[in-house]
Amino acid sequence: MLSDKDRIFTNLYGYEPAALNNAKKRGDWDKTKDFIAKGRDWVIEEVKKSGLRGRGGAGFSTGLKWSFMPKNDPRPSYLVINADESEPGTCKDRDIIRNEPHKLIEGALIAAFAINAHACYIYIRGEYYREAEALQAAIDEAYAAGLLGKNAAKSGWDFDLYLHRGAGAYICGEESALLESLEGRKGFPRLKPPFPAMAGLYGCPTTVNNVESIAVVPTILRRGADWFTSIGRPNNAGTKIFCISGHVNKPCNVEEAMSIPLKELIEKHAGGVRGGWDNLKAIIPGGSSVPLLPKEICDTVLMDFDSLREVKSGLGTAAVIVMDKSTDVIKAIARLSKFYMHESCGQCTPCREGTGWMWRMMERLVKGQAEISDIDKLEEISRQIEGHTICALGDAAAWPVQGLIRHFRSELEERIRIYAQKNAA
Repeated sequence: MLSDKDRIFTNLYGYEPAALNNAKKRGDWDKTKDFIAKGRDWVIEEVKKSGLRGRGGAGFSTGLKWSFMPKNDPRPSYLVINADESEPGTCKDRDIIRNEPHKLIEGALIAAFAINAHACYIYIRGEYYREAEALQAAIDEAYAAGLLGKNAAKSGWDFDLYLHRGAGAYICGEESALLESLEGRKGFPRLKPPFPAMAGLYGCPTTVNNVESIAVVPTILRRGADWFTSIGRPNNAGTKIFCISGHVNKPCNVEEAMSIPLKELIEKHAGGVRGGWDNLKAIIPGGSSVPLLPKEICDTVLMDFDSLREVKSGLGTAAVIVMDKSTDVIKAIARLSKFYMHESCGQCTPCREGTGWMWRMMERLVKGQAEISDIDKLEEISRQIEGHTICALGDAAAWPVQGLIRHFRSELEERIRIYAQKNAA
């Protein structure tokens, strides 16, 4: 359990104004120029030592990612912050943007300095209209106070920050599709290599990070890497914002320690499962793209990257979607299949064709209009999509279906038998 003194996002619920003077009272913009004076190698090393892993879903070491940027490249470098947040169930970044925007802006300055970038673009989801307004107001405040622009925060570093509104495409949450969209083209993911660190925005060295990953950096530098690593388990350090929704008594966003047991997270912060823990059927632990877990695994699993990987799921964006026993779990996964079919950019054949196949098969399985052998056929199709596409949307579409078959095959078979009996009569 996270103690109040260890919270990074002390205004996550917006009880206080997001304005600059209030943000400074909460500790933002304190010693910013001192961190920059220590040099970029110190900043990168401190973030590496903290064990901060990307909070956007992939869980890659943030400091290590920064270190990939070339040191003496004549081209300009760019920082791009991914605020596209289109993963179903995920709503953490919008609260940071609404209520703690100066943490993000300060983090952007420090991160940009660390990767030798004088410019940063925040790519925000098109539907986040009010959030974009709030963030732009905070950016304007920071410029007016001399915290951005020439000699930002009196650090000697020139830094400009731009807000770019997307058009609401899920695929633009993938970093290279985001860069394509930012450059004014259709959001098609790029082949890698080259990776963004070598050829990103406008063909220049670029680092793409999630909102939460950047927003926690100033606090890590202020309190020290050892403080951050003292929270959570080794290789799963720090605090994390969890989005809890579905069949709970009090849906919420909450900052908690990494590696908190899933059951404790829900019972302590979300008022427990509707009808009690024994009424739980399944939980999707990390946003709609990771496989769901049945109750018997949810009883003991920890909410971190490694624990969830061991049970063949993932932390993803830490969006916890709770389903009680009233849920038609087959229909729920069919709905997700429809989402991924709709959001596929259509560039790769396995995803373009396969997501449609999976959705149509899932719709048949919802009614039971299938053969038992069709379950294995569906699994086979999902395997032919997974790992065979340019970006991870193919995996994101395949994993919910694989999780359903892995844990609820008996329900699929029962649905088919019931339908067959009705029609035989």
